[in-house]
Amino acid sequence: MTERRSILALPDLLISQIAAGEVIERPASVLKEILENAIDAGGRAIEVRLEGGGIRRIAVTDDGGGIPPEELPLALARHATSKIRSLNELESVASMGFRGEALASIASVAQVTIISRTRDGEHAWQIDAGSMLVSPASGPPGTTVDVRQLFDAVPARRKFLRSEATEFGHCVDAMERIALAHPQIAFRLFHHDRAQRQWLPAEPPQRIRDVLGAEFAEHGLLLSHSVGTVSLAGMITRPTAARARADRQYLYVNGRYVRDRTVSHALRAAYADVLHGDRQPAYVLFLDIDPAAVDVNVHPAKHEVRFRDSGAVHRFVSHAVGQTLAQTGGASAVTPAAQADDADDAGFETVARPAAATGANPQAEPYAPATSPRPVMMDTPRPGYSGGNASPSYGLRPSPAPQRPHTQVPFRLHAEPAGIPAADWQSLYRPLDDDSAAKTAPLREPAPAAATLPADEEHPLGMALAQLHGIYILAQTRRGIVLVDMHAAHERVVYEQLKQALDARSLPRQDLLVPVVFHAQEKDVALVEEYQEQLNELGFEMRPSGPTSIAVRSVPAILARGDIETLARAVLRDLGAVGVSRLLTEQRNELLSTMACHGSVRANRKLTIEEMNGLLRQMEATERADQCNHGRPTWIQWSVSDLDKLFLRGQ
Repeated sequence: MTERRSILALPDLLISQIAAGEVIERPASVLKEILENAIDAGGRAIEVRLEGGGIRRIAVTDDGGGIPPEELPLALARHATSKIRSLNELESVASMGFRGEALASIASVAQVTIISRTRDGEHAWQIDAGSMLVSPASGPPGTTVDVRQLFDAVPARRKFLRSEATEFGHCVDAMERIALAHPQIAFRLFHHDRAQRQWLPAEPPQRIRDVLGAEFAEHGLLLSHSVGTVSLAGMITRPTAARARADRQYLYVNGRYVRDRTVSHALRAAYADVLHGDRQPAYVLFLDIDPAAVDVNVHPAKHEVRFRDSGAVHRFVSHAVGQTLAQTGGASAVTPAAQADDADDAGFETVARPAAATGANPQAEPYAPATSPRPVMMDTPRPGYSGGNASPSYGLRPSPAPQRPHTQVPFRLHAEPAGIPAADWQSLYRPLDDDSAAKTAPLREPAPAAATLPADEEHPLGMALAQLHGIYILAQTRRGIVLVDMHAAHERVVYEQLKQALDARSLPRQDLLVPVVFHAQEKDVALVEEYQEQLNELGFEMRPSGPTSIAVRSVPAILARGDIETLARAVLRDLGAVGVSRLLTEQRNELLSTMACHGSVRANRKLTIEEMNGLLRQMEATERADQCNHGRPTWIQWSVSDLDKLFLRGQ
């Protein structure tokens, strides 16, 4: 038996070093904490200088309000802060920092010097964390925090650092995350006195382009949605620009970069129908919510948050992103004229859904705070993101967008146009003479479309020219040519029609003659009681049949032949994790996808020009028609300039 050791109070230095172990992982962690302090101080121009990837030196200079000389010792003391004063302020904190231990933790594992000058101060003042002596210094208004020789006093931590290049890369990542959230602030980064990054104040879309590159912005869709006290703004990439890695996913809650499984799950659900394989979407999203409805004090480095009503947040994010992705086919082929004239937002596409097409339902708001039965609309969504849906009601099940009028006859796969054999497709492009025009005049049904576009109407996917190899449709647009995979395109059209047909009616339930009883943990039994209403909406009737057992008495009819116990456990797992379950919807959609695949036009099926144009018009009226059910693209476009480059025209 070991000898008992007496209980003693830890020395302050060791306490700070323990705290540093939770918060200060590497130089990038130090940079993040100091940058957040600079932003809280009101800085509008921030300069960062690094040496040795941040291991040897990190110096951050801002032009904020500065620190009075009498408060400089408190700045380096543990649990001293200007951010909060009471529990009420902690529960509704809006600043980036609030614990008051970052500088003390950094000073316990590195050499720290602070030079600060208030805006009305005659000169700056300096404090050294080692001696804690305050002395006069020179410097402009603002604050400079200089950190040198990180982890020199803690060799065990120093050996876990990577190479200077790797640590510098992490510092750049940390700075990019903060720069994205604060486009109104100018940032400059130097490494060994060489300029590495510079971002001037700009509108949010332009800051995204500056930080993440033109390729990210060109594939981006702007969104701005708000309901009550919650709003979502930012940019998501098209499904065709999905990445193999999840390295371009930036989520901010009230301006703070976080990793949250509720919102991540909602985004995966929104992209579920349009992503191919295990591809990952890219996005920069800002979720603004009532600070009292979110707890940011759940992680030492403030990388995670906890929502008071995670299920409502999940539904809001999933529907907002899903609605933005639900463009009709070919929408990305046409650049809005107003957008082309706007030099500030060049290269971005704003997706705006008219209020009439959102299925507005005042009784079906996906997010409503528990404190108010009828939330008040936010009149000012996040600036810089325009064109989003900010209607007073946010339908949980958007109705399909109204179909645009067109001059094509209905799409017929099993009947040829009257009087024109399928093999004689050339006749559809033969000029009409006077006699033929006279013959066709009495017909009420419009004639098949010509290869040229009408002067008063533009079809995003153009007009069909021919069918290639029994698989592809070649079409001409005002901008160039479009090639369509007819099976993949028709598969999406049929799939969306099946989904709308099922969404239009209530989900049928199948009562079980013999209830399925299975053993469960106490927390699962509690979930059944807590989420009884949500389970009923999903078509489930579950009841606790004992302290550690659950009885399933009815299930959704479409899934009644499956493994009911496994299905029930998976639904409860989702409810416990994020407060909502889309498992039934996903399984239903898998069945509908299979039905659509078998019910769509097959390869080598010869289509007439009329039928091809009918399919193109249906794509233009169908949501998510740019990708098939498996996430593959259904069409690609070459502009005239692209074709000119192939043949070296004008070069």
